[in-house]
Amino acid sequence: EVQLVESGGGSVQAGGSLRLSCAVSGYTPSTYCMAWFRQAPGKEREGVALIYTPTGRAYYADSVKGRFTISQDNAKTTLTLQMNNLKPEDTAVYYCAAGGAICSFSQAYFRYWAQGTQVTVSS
Repeated sequence: EVQLVESGGGSVQAGGSLRLSCAVSGYTPSTYCMAWFRQAPGKEREGVALIYTPTGRAYYADSVKGRFTISQDNAKTTLTLQMNNLKPEDTAVYYCAAGGAICSFSQAYFRYWAQGTQVTVSS
């Protein structure tokens, strides 16, 4: 089965950048959708960015559009989230996730999850 191991979290000042990485093992052609979610204290987990792996088509939440970029290497072994122009409201625990053919920001469609990594953006 798919296993996900996340790295790259940390602290940065507003306006700075971070890159999150997710090492993917056990990937199969049926793992069509991968995504990044985040959860801030007191808030529900929300989708940030997703990618439909067969084509590389990417989608973003309005709150991060133009600032974040999701990508995947050709071998499908690494999922990344490049985060630029970070804002304090981006502070959250970030999770990478993998699912099947249904590709949406609903976490119910993602079967596999990484452990999460903290991103803290100071003003």
